[in-house]
Amino acid sequence: QNVRINPSSISFQMWKDIPVPFYLSVHFFEVLNPKQVLQGAKPVLSQRGPYVYREYRYKTNITFHDNDTVSYLEYRNLFFQPHLSNGTEDEYIVLPNIMMMGAAVMIEKLPNFVKILLSGALAGLKQEAFMNRTVGEVMWGYEDPLIDAINTIIPGLIPFKGKFGLFIDFNNSNSGLFTVNTGMKNISQVHLVDSWNGLKKVNYWRSSQCNMINGTAGEMWPPFMSPTTLEFYSPDACRSMTLVYERSGKFQGVPTYRFVAPKTLFANGTDYPPNEGFCPCMQSGIQNVSTCRLNAPMFISHPHFYNGDPALVEAVEGLHPSKEQHGLFLDVHPMTGIPMNCSIKLQLNLYIKQVSGIIQTGKIKPVVLPLLWFAESGSIEGSVLRQFYNNLVLLPSVLDYLQYIFLGLSVPLIMSAAVLMAMSK
Repeated sequence: QNVRINPSSISFQMWKDIPVPFYLSVHFFEVLNPKQVLQGAKPVLSQRGPYVYREYRYKTNITFHDNDTVSYLEYRNLFFQPHLSNGTEDEYIVLPNIMMMGAAVMIEKLPNFVKILLSGALAGLKQEAFMNRTVGEVMWGYEDPLIDAINTIIPGLIPFKGKFGLFIDFNNSNSGLFTVNTGMKNISQVHLVDSWNGLKKVNYWRSSQCNMINGTAGEMWPPFMSPTTLEFYSPDACRSMTLVYERSGKFQGVPTYRFVAPKTLFANGTDYPPNEGFCPCMQSGIQNVSTCRLNAPMFISHPHFYNGDPALVEAVEGLHPSKEQHGLFLDVHPMTGIPMNCSIKLQLNLYIKQVSGIIQTGKIKPVVLPLLWFAESGSIEGSVLRQFYNNLVLLPSVLDYLQYIFLGLSVPLIMSAAVLMAMSK
């Protein structure tokens, strides 16, 4: 009863306004040899950061429905934390000119005169293949006359105006309208997604299996979990993800199951046929998300191409994948389905190459170039952790201990009763 989504349940306030302190840590990959890359050299990268943000989450528009579901919008607000960061938002970094390089690949198959027009516009605007901008600009947006130029030359290619920033839609925004089960009638269904933005499935991918919205919204899961798999729908990745049980453990004394990403999560359709619906694919370890990212040549992966094809790491210099630093995990209390400790990590990559007719792309060799990776991390602490420990660890242990005491006391009583009965006969 206490894990149902019900205003009278203990966990409702925790579900409504998540008390866990979440942090978003962003690491950028600076390109150290941009001029050489333009001449066909292998990109040399240097990881910068982390740039850390305190993340506050809260739900609005909470609406209960007659079919035991509830709809809500969850908002995220991010605040920069200088004392936790290795650098400031005012620092400059050299990155690919994401708008320019993305547009170049997107129009590669269009008629030559379109590419000539774009190339002329790029020259007039003094746009180059690599840009030197501040962390804050790349994160939260910067004015770019290239946006208006592209909208004029190829209407509809990029359906937005004004600023461009990689996290511009991440702050002070919601992740879509979720409708989830309350568990009022069937506790095994609690938190499972009924629909997202009114959809029972998405239409980004090429198979019904890949388009399915499975699991929860990634905050809590049904109680009495089994050590098998865990599913959630991620609007950021435009897909459902399945994590697998790795081991049992404890977080601050509270028992947990640890779930991690299987090697097949971002595998291509050749190595893992069920992922064929996410194609067109390249090497295993990266997933093409262009269909849900305005058709831009964007890929997601684990940081540093962890669990990916070694060819991805070898195509650039400066990556050092490791499970400890780059593997994602969720530690969940199996009895309640509430996460105790988690770190969800994803990397954003841009496919760049030389495009015939656009001189600004030089002789760039085709490569999936890491732009940044980020981790959303949080763990239960303070009074919430104490409440968890007292109610779910300490109290059951005491009751268990008392059970054996009473059992121990009952044995001689039973024997005495048996002796008395025998004597009375």
